Amino acid sequence: MSSFSISGKLVDLFQRRIYPAEISVTDGFITKIEEVTTIPDQYILPGFVDAHIHIESSMLVPSAFAHMAVVHGTVATVSDPHEIANVMGMEGVQYMIDNSKQSAFKFFFGAPSCVPATGFETAGYTLDAAAVKELLDNDDIWYLSEVMNYPGVLHNDAAVIAKITAAKKAGKPVDGHAPGMMGVDVIKYASAGITTDHECFTLEEALGKIAAGMSILIREGSAAKNFEALSELIKLHPDKVMFCSDDKHPDELVLHHINAHVKRALQKGYDLFDVLRVACVNPVYHYDLPVGLLQVHHPADFIVVNDLERFDVLQTFIGGSMVARNNRSLMDEVPVVPINNFEAEKRSAADFKIKARSETPVIRVIEAIEGQLVTNCIEGKGKVVDGYLVSDIEHDILKIAVVNRYEQSAAVAVAFVKNFGLKSGAIASTVAHDSHNIIVVGTDDASICAAVNRLVECKGGIAVASDANTVSSMSLEVAGLMSVKGGKEVAADYSLLDAAAKNLGSQLHAPFMTLSFMALLVIPALKLSDKGLFDGAKFEFTEVETR
Repeated sequence: MSSFSISGKLVDLFQRRIYPAEISVTDGFITKIEEVTTIPDQYILPGFVDAHIHIESSMLVPSAFAHMAVVHGTVATVSDPHEIANVMGMEGVQYMIDNSKQSAFKFFFGAPSCVPATGFETAGYTLDAAAVKELLDNDDIWYLSEVMNYPGVLHNDAAVIAKITAAKKAGKPVDGHAPGMMGVDVIKYASAGITTDHECFTLEEALGKIAAGMSILIREGSAAKNFEALSELIKLHPDKVMFCSDDKHPDELVLHHINAHVKRALQKGYDLFDVLRVACVNPVYHYDLPVGLLQVHHPADFIVVNDLERFDVLQTFIGGSMVARNNRSLMDEVPVVPINNFEAEKRSAADFKIKARSETPVIRVIEAIEGQLVTNCIEGKGKVVDGYLVSDIEHDILKIAVVNRYEQSAAVAVAFVKNFGLKSGAIASTVAHDSHNIIVVGTDDASICAAVNRLVECKGGIAVASDANTVSSMSLEVAGLMSVKGGKEVAADYSLLDAAAKNLGSQLHAPFMTLSFMALLVIPALKLSDKGLFDGAKFEFTEVETR
């Protein structure tokens, strides 16, 4: 039997009071909380929970992610393995579960509901209703992951409804994904059994979904940032709100996690107990997670902080074990054995050419928006050289392409995008939601080809081509999504490539994260899959040239 005690100012989120206390822990559980008089000058509170994240987007396997997260006071995540499922299917989901079990950190995985997200792209695998039901029957699966096929819900698609029904029968909650949805559609979407949404980007939209019975996840990730628009929900509906990051790149995970949401909310003047309810309690209750909340008989999952303003995490405990102290993880390193699914062959610059239909074409352009996953569909004058459409660097209309990673010699899809700002070269990645084909943006075909071919050589990763002959890259050996390296090393490697992309002219906060969403067809308005340019509003393919 192992036991210890720890003292400090206890932040009791149920009595909504702070008092001096000694907490006794035996075999990983809290056995006694006693009010005392003499204590150290420190605060003890429940650990933070990220209510929705794709671990793969950190470019780290779960055990490596845990090393980074615990130093910021995170003790658990509600994790959607949708990304690796699109690449590796059931094998990929099991890989995430198995790796996570080598860590004390509490990972709660969902059954991906939309693999592939649409039929308008090439993915590595398909998880049909039978496969999803099999996952939901697994005790290691806690919920049905975000139902991105909202048209399927609204139109009673049999396969979509079968997956939701399987979750209900298993007694597991269903996550939503319905950007911009309002009015009667929200009522129908929620009434199907969908309980959350993390895609709101206006307060009005969020309030409508809450009125329909849904909980709202306030997202602040590396690309999508909705905290400012939605933070008032903490005051208006503290019982219906959770914090999430959704996608967190390694360079930011080194610096902060859910603790940044907490500090920002307090700086805006929101009530401490409401903020901590959102950060700690609501996810545990919503998903029925075995995560302790500083009550007798609960698992000893808690953090110690210096004060309630800076929230510097002094110690993190999970299951009664100290897993982090003074910004350093105490968890053991876990060896990583990679798995992958990558069949693409090298390309030539000619594969990225796009023939102009006229001498003065007008073209559809994907307009990327800083801090958002949604894009605009705008029109611009196409630049033509020798009969081919090319990047217009002066007006920041650059060529974008998606290359099928699963089939050799498949045709390359090419279109145009605005706001990446590159003045030369190209950037490319195999982190390309949701099917994770190779996506690339660049100023010239030679650089675009060079970046793509480097990723073919390493079978997945991210790359920056300064020109056709100078390419820097980082391998992502696990499914082309995650590295076998540790968190700090991956963060350092990624930071160098992020800086290289910005040296080419990009002024985006996170160029690679923004790039990764340019193929996400379920987010309007205009995106690009390996099969062509896609109108997300009409949910159909469209042409690059309008006339």
